Amino acid sequence: MEGKNYSKLVKTLQIAAGVFMLAMVVACVILIRKYDIKVTNIPRLAEMIQGGTLVLAAGIILFSVVKSFALVFPPAVVFAICGYLMPDYWIALAINIISVGLSLFAPYFLGRFTGAGIVDSMKTRFKAVKKLDDFKGANETTMTFAIKLSGIIPSDLSSLLFGAINVSFRNYIIGAGLGMVPLAIVYTAFGVALKNVGEKPWVAVIPVAIIVVFVLIASLITKRVVAKTKAQQTKENE
Repeated sequence: MEGKNYSKLVKTLQIAAGVFMLAMVVACVILIRKYDIKVTNIPRLAEMIQGGTLVLAAGIILFSVVKSFALVFPPAVVFAICGYLMPDYWIALAINIISVGLSLFAPYFLGRFTGAGIVDSMKTRFKAVKKLDDFKGANETTMTFAIKLSGIIPSDLSSLLFGAINVSFRNYIIGAGLGMVPLAIVYTAFGVALKNVGEKPWVAVIPVAIIVVFVLIASLITKRVVAKTKAQQTKENE
């Protein structure tokens, strides 16, 4: 009897977690459309945000943790806004790295709690989730790194999925950290460049060029991981 009650409680909590995530996704989509939230719109978005350095730092870190439940909010926007608002690049980068670390925990453990069944559900809701099948059989750290670096699956959504399919937390943190920190470095620099674009227009070209190169490198790494994984699976099936 107690076992049945426990199972019923877990099922109820899983449903509640699913409803909560769906509500966060809807809220996030509404905000993105209402305020036209994207990297190229950083200056206008930054004008809406006010406060001292400590208040802004705390707000950015808190928002990063909260938005991790929304699954679809682009972390690049948060990185760039932080770079734009903070007085110094290194302060902004430190805040963004702290945000990355904290935001990786919540969706991963939420995925662990809700279970693997959520992956099939997400595949019908997000086309990008189907990409996860391309990485089946790959080393967990390598898989996490490639997906985070390339951005083929939204960062927070991928964290949820890694938890749901029981990727080792150690491998997940290592791979996710290696994949996300370069993004924080590049987009923080982009935010700083946007802040100085009025005085030195050419400054903005540098991070944009880095982002283009970065995307190409990430794409090549991802393709190589997928190709290697498929070749290994073919060899095992022979």
